[in-house]
Amino acid sequence: MALDGIVTQAIVHELQPFIGARIGKIYQPSTHDLIFTLRGAGGGGKLLLSANPTYPRLHLTERSSINPAEAPMFCMLMRKHCEGGTIESITQVGLERIIHITIRTRDELGDVSAKKIIIELMGRHSNIILTELATGTIIDGIHHVTPSISSYRVVMPGTAYTQPPQQHKLNPLQISQPDFLNLMTSAEEAARYAAEHPQEPEEDMIEGEIAGLLASLEAPQADGSGGPAPSADPSGWLVHAFSGLSPLIAGEILYRYKEIGGEAEDYSSVLDKPEQLWEAFHSVMEPVTKQEFAPVTGWNAKGKPVFSAIPLRLMSGNVKHYSSISLCLEDYYGDKAEKDTVKQRVSDLIRFLSNERSKNIKKLANLQKDLNEAEDADQFRIWGELLFASLHTVNKGDKEAKLVNYYDENQAEITVPLDPLLSPTDNAQRYFKKYNKYKNSLRVIGEQVKKTHEEIAYMELLLQQLAHASLNDIEEIREELVSQGYLRDRSKKGKKKKKVTRPTLQVFTSSEGVDIYVGKNNLQNEYVTNRLAAPNDTWLHTKDIPGSHVVIRSEEFGDATLEEAAQLAAYYSQAKQSSSVPVDCTLIRYVRKPSGAKPGFVIYDHQQTLFVTPDEERIKQLPNVLRS
Repeated sequence: MALDGIVTQAIVHELQPFIGARIGKIYQPSTHDLIFTLRGAGGGGKLLLSANPTYPRLHLTERSSINPAEAPMFCMLMRKHCEGGTIESITQVGLERIIHITIRTRDELGDVSAKKIIIELMGRHSNIILTELATGTIIDGIHHVTPSISSYRVVMPGTAYTQPPQQHKLNPLQISQPDFLNLMTSAEEAARYAAEHPQEPEEDMIEGEIAGLLASLEAPQADGSGGPAPSADPSGWLVHAFSGLSPLIAGEILYRYKEIGGEAEDYSSVLDKPEQLWEAFHSVMEPVTKQEFAPVTGWNAKGKPVFSAIPLRLMSGNVKHYSSISLCLEDYYGDKAEKDTVKQRVSDLIRFLSNERSKNIKKLANLQKDLNEAEDADQFRIWGELLFASLHTVNKGDKEAKLVNYYDENQAEITVPLDPLLSPTDNAQRYFKKYNKYKNSLRVIGEQVKKTHEEIAYMELLLQQLAHASLNDIEEIREELVSQGYLRDRSKKGKKKKKVTRPTLQVFTSSEGVDIYVGKNNLQNEYVTNRLAAPNDTWLHTKDIPGSHVVIRSEEFGDATLEEAAQLAAYYSQAKQSSSVPVDCTLIRYVRKPSGAKPGFVIYDHQQTLFVTPDEERIKQLPNVLRS
């Protein structure tokens, strides 16, 4: 589910200790995300601000992320105006998914300057906007909104900030029981009247600025009206009438209404038992009012994963509890946002590699057919020799010749096909030429078969690497395909790229405190295995299965570290979803790359084989960082 107003309030409540904190470095690891490094008040930490259209969020994070070598323009602007600043307030607009962070800093002249960061967490309309606190003028937004995109408001530098369209919803934390019951009654009557008296749309008689003014004067007020009838669609009515309520929270209210004694099948009973609906509503809102949040994740009735800032009784399966909303969001979202971005970026590579693999599989079948024909080469030699030995018995124009096979123990008679247009001698020569052609092609076909098998294995390895790739890994794989001649270089001519000699690697720490390095692509695999590791470090790889190179950077470690390294090798392989995955382990000194081999390909010996079943939860619990 997406963030709702209640989750937003839990986030704002959790961030209150950071009022007074100083903003250190600011990074923009992706198009939609910013990371603030906070110091001082609250103990410090990293704050993630994300305007991702699918996964918008704001929370503290411990995840490591790779930052671009050149900061984007918006990141540079945020650094200019916010780095070194002090957070003065973190507030929520009503119970909406809008958060304001006020920052006080000093400008280039040393004068005190106040800025406001507005984070709008509203699905595909999400945005992060920096404004002048005093004037409300937009300095810039992470996503620009032009007049061609929206006629309601513009998000561009120099324009005045306008809030998103207001909804005629009530604050669920500020309504009393009498008002709630009256709202139910009036909503039911209004819905019934609207159904009985449908209105025809009126023609617009006034245009221009006056029309806009009249529209603003006629804008619906915050009275919760206009929604469906509570008896027909109580969940829809709750979501429509109250701000900050998601369908999940509305479903929880109805779930508790049933527990109290409401009818399970027919919601029309809410009109007869409105006090019970209020009681259910109040029981859900009470911990929010008291700021007593207890974040959880679990599954709804349809088996979909959900999260909430308050405990939900409708959750099924194993419900996981968290000490903070940031930990809850971090666990729920995980790397979903990055995976979605990666999925979009790798679609062309996956399509290209899949096509290349298919072409090579087809080529292999044709080579095998040629190989089967070439293996009959000896038959053509025998036919030629038998013809030469019996030229006196064969005439031009014969379509076949019945000859004694001197190479057969029983001297059996065989039939040799002939071309009637050729002389007996030419027919014999034709078979010798075929023999020599196929004999020579056996060596060539054998080399082609070997090369084609290597190509298929290489494509499967890259496809496996793309399945686990991060944004940084994708570019390294793309550069590898360019360097190997599979793809054309799409970079601008004349612009030389800085050669990266030390790739960024993911390093896990075992339960025994030992570093375990994992290569996610061939550039990383070759660096880890051939340059970084010492001769007595331990190397692991899935047996005969495409996967990552894993290195234990120590000569001394226990069985726990070895088993965890094997888990990583199995998890970051094509056998991720399998059980009892064979993982070979040996010392680096016994691993070598054959001359002329494809990137990432090695041979090894002195290995022992472990069998492990990848455990994703266990791998997630291993501390890990990115190192370059």
